[in-house]
Amino acid sequence: MGYSMEEKDFASCCGSTKFAKDMASAGPFGSLQHAVSVARDVWFDNVDVNGWLQAFSAHPPIGQTHSPSVASQASAQFLSYGISCLLPPFDNDVRNMSEFVVFIWWSKGEQSTALATATGSSLQELFEWNARYREKFGFVFLICASGRSTDEILAELKRRYTNRPIVEFEIAAQEQMKITELRLAKLFSSREDISSATDKYSTAKKAEEDRVSIIGAHVTAASESSTGKPIQHPARTRPPITTHVLDVSRGSPAAGIDVLLEVWRGVQSWPTFGVAGGGSWVIQGSSTTDLDGRSGQLLSVVDDVSPGIYRISFNTGKYNPSCFFPHVSIVFEIKESQKREHFHVPLLLSPFSFSTYRGS
Repeated sequence: MGYSMEEKDFASCCGSTKFAKDMASAGPFGSLQHAVSVARDVWFDNVDVNGWLQAFSAHPPIGQTHSPSVASQASAQFLSYGISCLLPPFDNDVRNMSEFVVFIWWSKGEQSTALATATGSSLQELFEWNARYREKFGFVFLICASGRSTDEILAELKRRYTNRPIVEFEIAAQEQMKITELRLAKLFSSREDISSATDKYSTAKKAEEDRVSIIGAHVTAASESSTGKPIQHPARTRPPITTHVLDVSRGSPAAGIDVLLEVWRGVQSWPTFGVAGGGSWVIQGSSTTDLDGRSGQLLSVVDDVSPGIYRISFNTGKYNPSCFFPHVSIVFEIKESQKREHFHVPLLLSPFSFSTYRGS
């Protein structure tokens, strides 16, 4: 049985309009795990830097005051504790009012540990540090608060405050995805409760197992289902290796960057660090990033990608001649057990730093 949900349902999980629309279009979903997998693709592959910032901006500043209203009275209860709550777009119609009530109920449960451990002095310090954080990075401090005490949140805020903007931008996106995953789990759990009272216990247990698996591994679906059967991967609809480039210094996608994908071939199964010979890099495909910062097709659309060592390179010097890095190369391995997975290897770039991560 598939779970069909509307755009407003996904808007209650993530403040990005693009995310909510793409998730609604991708449904129905056969399971929570299926929805989470698609959500990660949408968030890291489809939503651009502007969409990320839109989602971040849905978190109101710590300690923000509101004019008296149903919305402000509900949100102020949580904002006063110095924790950012993710608020969906809100107006006065009944549909959005119901979304907001659901959202606040979820926020209360996720932040229960922080609320129970808060003191007046710690809340004031949290408020002050969040203001400093926002002044430096341009968005509110974002953290998945579930199970964390006020002191733990404050310590993490202070630690992350020392990060460079490009690094912190990536961390904030990952924290947003953690929150979205928790919200999706709750969304599916509520639908399951309505659809089948007789399966309530087993469904809740499955949802809990999914949440633990998602947060712990935080990416991939190589585990086995509760029946002991391997998860069935659908046929691919896109190349197994993709990328996009974000220019964090400009706050926009990086268009016009040449991208080259290579694989290692030789008598040695992988290149040895600092040692020449034993094989060479073989070109698999090349492309140039479009206006959304996404490259074109670098590999054919195949169900099983060949295991091996891959290198994806970006001609950053051509894109920005004043960049400290003439080009950037990222080397990664695809194992035999991962050949049916998708590998998204993005680049977050600024003139004097860059970072990457394994997307899905």
